[in-house]
Amino acid sequence: MSKILELREKRAKAWDAAKAFLDSKRGGDGLLSAEDTTTYEKMEADVVALGKEIERLERQASIDLELSKATSNPITNEPTRKGEEKTGRASAEYRKAFWNAMRDKGGYEVRNALQIGTDSEGGYLVPDEFERTLVEALEEENIFRRLANVITTSSGDRKIPVVASKGTASWVDEEGVIPESDDSFGQVSIGAYKLATMIKVSEELLNDSVFNLESYITREFSRRIGNKEEEAFFVGDGTGKPTGILNATGGGQVGITTASATAITLDEVLDLFYSLKAPYRNKAAFVMNDATIKAIRKLKDGNGQYLWQPSIQAGTPDTILNRPLYTSSYVPTIAAGAKTMVFGDFSYYWVADRQGRVFKRLNELFAATGQVGFIATQRVDGKLILPEAVKVLQQKA
Repeated sequence: MSKILELREKRAKAWDAAKAFLDSKRGGDGLLSAEDTTTYEKMEADVVALGKEIERLERQASIDLELSKATSNPITNEPTRKGEEKTGRASAEYRKAFWNAMRDKGGYEVRNALQIGTDSEGGYLVPDEFERTLVEALEEENIFRRLANVITTSSGDRKIPVVASKGTASWVDEEGVIPESDDSFGQVSIGAYKLATMIKVSEELLNDSVFNLESYITREFSRRIGNKEEEAFFVGDGTGKPTGILNATGGGQVGITTASATAITLDEVLDLFYSLKAPYRNKAAFVMNDATIKAIRKLKDGNGQYLWQPSIQAGTPDTILNRPLYTSSYVPTIAAGAKTMVFGDFSYYWVADRQGRVFKRLNELFAATGQVGFIATQRVDGKLILPEAVKVLQQKA
């Protein structure tokens, strides 16, 4: 962690130097010379590179912590007492049988133990401990899951009641009739869409006891599924996939449309900020593409303070207008008509995980090339429950 803190402090100093250079080199017209622009962009690129290295180290530290957890619990009770035994998919027998089956090392009695979690499609539900590891890996890979409200459903659509309009009070004369004013309710339904990926492993690696199959599948599954999930949560159209927060139907409301198709001004960022109702601003966050952040780094507020402020504390994101800032490559870059900045309370976007992730081993399909395939599937849906909780900045068409 000291390395991460050191890099954060280094990035903060690099940003201070970049700002000082920018202020000192601006001419009377507020512009930089071509030579100074090149120098500043190099300094800014160093700030961005340090930020990405910090993110990589934080993800690495989180994964190392998860994989270093003890495989058994320490003895904290009296030695003569037998601890509670785990059953079903949480049992040691099931975990061992699952990974033996993945490596094709089990006989009849081992495969029989897997009947605890047999899936109707012929796959094997992953052991409880491994499933939790996958979810945690997805959270590291997918920034949307850290911001959204994640729920778990077992079967069927999840019906979510939403207050469509609220009643009001009225001033009434003495003995006057009190008018009726009822709340009206709507309903949002969340289902489950299937997301799948195939992983191929050579037989040599699979049979090598040094090769950590569990770690490899965890990393690959989290990377592939996490990336595809995040893309859908932002720009999904709701057809065969979740409805994204930037989708024209069912997405966030447009808070401000810029005057330019290729630029964003400070006033427009402020307009976006205040287009969101105050109760939502308390927990709101900005999300945008790295390229958009680069475009607004030079913006200052009325007090001469730069809009973008780097974080110097581990685990704390950078800020804009004192609100957290996150980046995603799936938010569009600045272009005519593009929705380039999102600001809102993302807890009103619900991600619904259908219980049970499924693995299937393919022995014959790639036998000619000496490989074994693994299919990993997940069922998930996502929808913005309250559109007014998220506002979008859209470029001029």
